[in-house]
Amino acid sequence: MKKNQSYIDSVHSAGRRWNIFVMLMLFAYPIAAGLIYHTAPDWHGFVLGLLATAPMYWAVAVVETITYVPMLGAGGSYLSFVTGNISNLKLPVALNALEQADVKASSEEGEVISTIASAVSSIVTTLIIVLGVILIRPLTPVLNAPVLAPAFAQMVPALFGALGTVFIAKNVKISIAPLILMLALFIAVPALNASTVGIMVPVGVLFTLGISRLMYKRGML
Repeated sequence: MKKNQSYIDSVHSAGRRWNIFVMLMLFAYPIAAGLIYHTAPDWHGFVLGLLATAPMYWAVAVVETITYVPMLGAGGSYLSFVTGNISNLKLPVALNALEQADVKASSEEGEVISTIASAVSSIVTTLIIVLGVILIRPLTPVLNAPVLAPAFAQMVPALFGALGTVFIAKNVKISIAPLILMLALFIAVPALNASTVGIMVPVGVLFTLGISRLMYKRGML
């Protein structure tokens, strides 16, 4: 950290530099592969695919930034958006750490705790992946056992259920409307599934904020 530079300033400075570095590294692999194997993508198909998918990801990127940054803080957001798995790993870990420390993400204490939680989550995830790669062959028969299939299918719901119970218990009035909305949407539109979580989580957050503001103005909170 430079002299007279605040902690938040140093986070933004380092975060921007490392995000640009990671972005360059992500682009470096396909470019290097193309140069080594003397090949290039089908640009016509690439452009058509980009036009079909990019607008959705741009919208999701804007919504997720608005939604997640206030909950993760600056440092946690830089780390989480680079390492991924925000909604099902980084966000629950950071929120639980903030809850245990009884601090807000917007405070300097919250910034530090959220950043540490996101970093530890990333390190643990990486170690588990490495361990999984090493043990995948001997563990394949066990992991493919039919008796374990229902458990693997419920891992993410169990994680969010345990985390959600804590927050719902503290804000019962606020939780009713979003719970009804999400239940109605997933029952009425069965096509909504795990692949839509990137959109549905921000939608639920924005809806909850709107309902909470309305309830506050009417003296219900």
